[in-house]
Parts: sequence; C-alpha cells; structure tokens
Amino acid sequence: MNRRDFFKAGTIAGLGAAIWPGLSIGNSTFEIKNTAKNIIFLVSDGMSAGTLQMADLLRRRKDGRNSNWIQLYKDEKITRALMDMSSLNSSVTDSAAAASSWGSGFRVKNGALNMSPDGVKYTTIFQKFKNAGKLAGCVTTVQITHATPAGFLASNESRGNQPLIAELYLKDKYDVLMGGGHEHFDSGKREDGKDMFAEFRRKGYHVAMDKDGMKKARQGQPLLGVFHEGGLPYAIDHTNSRELSDKIPTLAEMTQKSIDMMKDHPKGFVLQVEAGKVDWAAHGNDISGILYDQLAFDDAIEVAMDFAEKDKNTLVIITTDHGNGSPALFGGRDADKNFDKLLEFNGSAETILKKLHRDQNPGEVVAILKNHTGIELSRQEARGLLEFYEKVDDYNNPLTLPFHALAKTLEPHINVGWATGRHTAEFVELAMYGPASEGLPPFMMNTDLHHYMLKACGV
Repeated sequence: MNRRDFFKAGTIAGLGAAIWPGLSIGNSTFEIKNTAKNIIFLVSDGMSAGTLQMADLLRRRKDGRNSNWIQLYKDEKITRALMDMSSLNSSVTDSAAAASSWGSGFRVKNGALNMSPDGVKYTTIFQKFKNAGKLAGCVTTVQITHATPAGFLASNESRGNQPLIAELYLKDKYDVLMGGGHEHFDSGKREDGKDMFAEFRRKGYHVAMDKDGMKKARQGQPLLGVFHEGGLPYAIDHTNSRELSDKIPTLAEMTQKSIDMMKDHPKGFVLQVEAGKVDWAAHGNDISGILYDQLAFDDAIEVAMDFAEKDKNTLVIITTDHGNGSPALFGGRDADKNFDKLLEFNGSAETILKKLHRDQNPGEVVAILKNHTGIELSRQEARGLLEFYEKVDDYNNPLTLPFHALAKTLEPHINVGWATGRHTAEFVELAMYGPASEGLPPFMMNTDLHHYMLKACGV
C-alpha cells in the first residue's frame, strides 16, 4: 500500500467510526476482574481540556490545593483513558447523541435520544439496570429532562421533546430525579396542561421544590426535585446570593442526597451526575460561569469519591461528553497576575449583561463591571459593549445578549481567550476509580462504555 492509499484507508476507517455504529474499531471485550455493586457516573458537559486545566489553576489560587479531579491523577488513584465521542452523523457530537452512545451502546444522530434513524428505540442502560433490580437516578444543573440525563433514561426521536420526556421518566419509575425544568412539570407552563407534579405524587414520589424539601425526602420513597425554571443558576451567582443558596441545592448536595437515598439498597444503585451549565457557559464564552461551575462539579467528585472509598463496592466514572469553546489561558508577561483577577469575580456573564441597557452611559457600564469583576474598563471598551444593546429589546433573553463581545472585552484583562462558542471534536478525558476500573483500556469508543458499565456490574 502506498502512502496515498494508506491515508485514504485511514480516512475511510475514521469516517466509518463516525457514521456506522456497526463498524467496530473499538474494544468490546474487557478484562474486568472485580465487579461493582454501584456506579456513580459524573459528566461535566462541554468540558474542554482548557476548562479542566484552568479550574485546577483557579482551585490552587483560591484554596491552595489541586482540584479533586487532578489530585486523583497525581495520587494515581484512578485508571485514565481517552474516548472518541463521535455521533452517528458527525465527528462533532451534541449532548443527546453523546449520552445516547453511553446510554444505549449505539451511535445515534445528533439531536436524537437512543433512537435509530429508522425509528428503532434502544433500551437505555438505566432501564437495564432497573430491570436488574438496581435503583437509578440522575441529578443535573440544567433541566432534569435535558439531553444528558435523558440519554441514560429515555428513548425519543428528539431531545427537544422535554415535556414528553418528563412523562417517560414517570413511566419507568426512576428513583431519584433532581435539577431544573419546572416548566416541563407545571400545568401552567405545559401546552397540554398536565400537572406532572401531581402525577408524580400520585405514583408515590416525594416532590421537592427547594433545598428544604429535598432534605425531607427519606429512603424508600422515590424523589423528584425540581428547583428552578430552565437550568439552575450558575454556581458563581448561587454562591453570591443568600436567597439562591438557601433555596437551591448545589450539585454536590444533590449528589450526597442521592447517594443517601439509594446506598442501602441490597442490589445497589446507579447514579448519573451532570454539570450541565459548564456547557451553557462555554456557548456564551462565560469564563466565571464555566470555571466556577466546573469547581462545583469538582465538589461533586469529592462527594462521590468519599462514598466510594468507604464503600469499596462503587465504580466512579468521571468524564465529559465533548469539548465546547476551547477556552485557554494565553501567554504574556502578566498571565498569572491577570488570571488571578478571576478570584474577584462575583457574577456570571449573564448576571452582568442583564444589568446593562441602551440608556446607560459608559461610566455606568464601567461601574457595573468593576463591581462584578474588579476590572476597570476604559470608556471606549464600555461604549463598545453598549453598541450591542441598540438592537436588544429583551434583556432577560440570553440569546440576545452580547456574551462573546464581553468575552473579547475581558480577554486582555484576564488573558483568557476562546476559539469558538460551539462544540468541538476532541478526544475526551475518561477516569475510573473502584472495582472494575482495572479493565479500562487507554483508548475507548463512546459506545464501548455502555457495555463496560454493564459488565462492571455483572448485568
């Protein structure tokens, strides 16, 4: 084979992996010596390599220690691999197809949930674990009906059918469901007028609307916790608001409560934990949003590891579904000094941008940015931001706010830049701890992880 034919063959094989799920270039046979009773699957949605690195740097600057994720690497407690996350129709996956590859063992088209292009519904991994007698739950910082949790729990032609996905959850009687998405359960928000909160209560669920309600849930009763309309607030906004922190649990608190609810079940449990707003912040090039939400995810890792190290029967999986935005700390004489300015941020980009409007003068914009970031913009920079508000009518709609303009404005002050506001095709980090982690190969296809989890639990 000549050089040109070699590379042509390699390209065809790579495309095959992305397009035909039946073409196996992955590893479906794993040498697993020990089985696990429980699985805690933690996914930071949309986490690029730069997000992981800068969150660790921020943790060191803020708390004087490494992030929990990186410390696991340093302590050599985990088995580590890279994973190919291509979907059925693209090398750049979306969250629905990514979660479905784990959830069903098949690659599906972007936007679909565990369903083939010709309408075949695949049985999801948590349905399989439920059939094996285990308890199953998901917690997230976005809508509980959103793509990543739904990829483990439901089959549907479109990730956008969130009101129906809420009904599918009830049908399959999952044991713990917590996150946002009030609009998909409330009769006044749903187009069909169904009161899904009442339906869940009729099926025996403890329904919680706030942190106190979550705390009152007891073992033996399934739990639905819906704490906000849309996604939950960004971690940095949550931390800096007494009202939000009193009402809405953190991802770590939801993780701890889920473990407490399911840990004594004789056949074990499976739990998915998602930091969904890492992805949302990446789309908006929101540096404080993404890094502080990544640290909130890191706190959830600590909760999972504390339990697993004591329990000895729990496989912990830590990963992401795709990159997004490719943020990075760029070089320069004052790179470290400028990055440290993030320690003074007290609000997300969304919080900041919603306080700006077209009737303000540059001095008012400078004051708002100074209050939330500690950075004093020039009046020219402030005027540049205000130009975007001449066409903005709805200041509460994130889709109309100048997120990327703010990121560009802040870049020379913090040395953090972004390549894009979209998903990226990159091999993702995959880490495992606990029984069955010893069989993890150094490289894995996304669909193989489905079969790995089943085998790890002897299902």
